[in-house]
Amino acid sequence: MSALEVENLSVELGGRLVLTGVNLSVDKGELVGLVGPNGAGKTTLLRTLMGLLRPRDGRVLVGDQPVRPGRAELGYVPQRHEFAWDFPISVENVVMTGRTGKLGLVRRPGVADWEAVAEALDLVRMTDLRTRPVGQLSGGQRQRVLVARALALRPPVLLLDEPFTGLDMPTQELLSELFLSLAREARAVLMTTHDLPGAFYTCDRLALLNRRVVAVGAPDQLRDEQIWMDTFGIHEHSPLLKILKAT
Repeated sequence: MSALEVENLSVELGGRLVLTGVNLSVDKGELVGLVGPNGAGKTTLLRTLMGLLRPRDGRVLVGDQPVRPGRAELGYVPQRHEFAWDFPISVENVVMTGRTGKLGLVRRPGVADWEAVAEALDLVRMTDLRTRPVGQLSGGQRQRVLVARALALRPPVLLLDEPFTGLDMPTQELLSELFLSLAREARAVLMTTHDLPGAFYTCDRLALLNRRVVAVGAPDQLRDEQIWMDTFGIHEHSPLLKILKAT
């Protein structure tokens, strides 16, 4: 049984069909890369998986249960610009906000909650900065805080929205190793990314999306240039195809 299952999903925004007939699964122990051009519906798909958007058709299953907003089985790492970094709050308190779904709005964090926060900070190597205000962090450190916030739930399914954008190479490598290790610990990881060479080397499978799933498979199974041309709307002499041939 898949950890995450998307069945015939269609999503409409503002009267326009953004996703149509999407079928996709992610198993435990698997890192799947979701790739496609800008406007392909990648972020929309993640938000629908989180239960933040209601599909027009189809359904999303986590384990064998329909998705619902705020459920603890899903950890979500948004793009960095979606967080208010000027808010006066420490690193560890940001990570604690990831447990709001378990705590509710009234109950105070207990020992188990702080243990989960400490574990998440250790995974992303941010323990030494736990009391620092988030406004003083570098871009790479901020990204690691968002990952830790998602991991504080200890979720079996982790959704990542462009986690490498704007990061230096050492931070990208640190996060790539972390995401792989999380998958190997029997989590299911779904990641949107524009880093195609990195996705080829890191992901177990790739899903090519442009409002629909054009193709899914292990990187070595996706060498047909036509599927990339169909996904990205490019011609046969595109530099993108040359990059893919070199990977």
